[in-house]
Amino acid sequence: MKPSTDAVVPAPAPSRWPSLTTQIFIGLLIGIAVGHFFPAFGAGIKPLADAFLKMIKMIIAPLLFSTLVVGIAGTGDLKSMGRIGGKAILWFELATTVALVIGLVMVNFFKPGAGLAVPIGTNTAELAKLATNQQSAWDIFLHLFPTSVFDAMAKGDILQMVVFSTFFGIGLAAVGEKGKPVLDFFDSVAQVMFKFTGYVMVFAPVGVFAAIAATVGSKGLGILWTLGKLVVVMYAGLAIFVLVVIVGAALLIKVPVLGFMRAIREPFLIAFTTASSEAALPKSLDIMERFGVPKNIVGFVLPTGYSFNLDGTTLYLSLASIFVAQLAGIELTIGQQVVMMLTLMLTSKGVAGVPRAALVVLTATLTSFGLPLEGAAILLGIDQILDMGRTAVNVMGNCIATAVVARWEGVFDDEQMKRFLVLHV
Repeated sequence: MKPSTDAVVPAPAPSRWPSLTTQIFIGLLIGIAVGHFFPAFGAGIKPLADAFLKMIKMIIAPLLFSTLVVGIAGTGDLKSMGRIGGKAILWFELATTVALVIGLVMVNFFKPGAGLAVPIGTNTAELAKLATNQQSAWDIFLHLFPTSVFDAMAKGDILQMVVFSTFFGIGLAAVGEKGKPVLDFFDSVAQVMFKFTGYVMVFAPVGVFAAIAATVGSKGLGILWTLGKLVVVMYAGLAIFVLVVIVGAALLIKVPVLGFMRAIREPFLIAFTTASSEAALPKSLDIMERFGVPKNIVGFVLPTGYSFNLDGTTLYLSLASIFVAQLAGIELTIGQQVVMMLTLMLTSKGVAGVPRAALVVLTATLTSFGLPLEGAAILLGIDQILDMGRTAVNVMGNCIATAVVARWEGVFDDEQMKRFLVLHV
């Protein structure tokens, strides 16, 4: 199948305003300053950030549904979609394994938990409840299939929307010419939703400003000194992952590293400042399609990765689990750590749609291995700071995954990528 060369990237209109990336970065800096010097005001404007996130969530369902249906129905090839899914899962598992290994190596080498005291006596009742939210293998399987697509859309369950959209797209392709009016309709919906996304993104700098101001205002910068070693080790591990996997993959598939990084800078900054992968999803879908990845691959791989390719989160989980053991003075053998890594590899897939997903997996893992839940309590104070980094890396990992699968399929559009980089990067 030859890459599509029909799409033409329009030249950006000249503007006196700074680019959206610059505006977001300015919002980030002002938000940090406001949260630090006026903490009460910073914490009080959190509703502005919540409003922006709600605006994002309201466009995800129609955008995702229309994009994926058009992508699948446009190809009409069930075997191709199965092949794409298999390659995506294989890449997800490879990237996840590397993330877990990096987390384990970093936490064992630097030992950020050594010398800190476990907060004995901390009320862990709420944490213990979270552990019960962990899903079994059958729960994960059954969760794939929505009882109602409208219920999945209302709940914002991305994975269930992907499953329904995939089946709908296959059915639409199967009816042939009779389905063309429906396909044209969804193609129009997709175009409208991409334009809608552009309008919502106008508010991104305000949402970013409010989100970071609320985080700094409520948590303060001082807590970073208390657990600074853990924060540094975590972010160093994420940086190593980016160099090994993201940069390595870009070089392997012959995509310009700096061009790719600059292309995804907006969804990256949105994910980092809001600590929400969902907030970055609409922009990621738009960017990767214009970057040269076909619609059907972007629409399938990117949303699926939000449940199965949480690279930053899995790195954090491996690091945090051993960190708690170090806090408690418990020595875990290499064999025990390998078993823990395998457990995390499976359980991290089972929290799609579960609130506070990373904390659910962490508490369940600590409970399974007999580690004190009090250790998780010490992480709560800085969880937002850690969440920002791991969420941003999750988005990066999913964006590069779409390009990897497209190149693997032989359908990556290099000419489209070159035009995009010339006009937008």
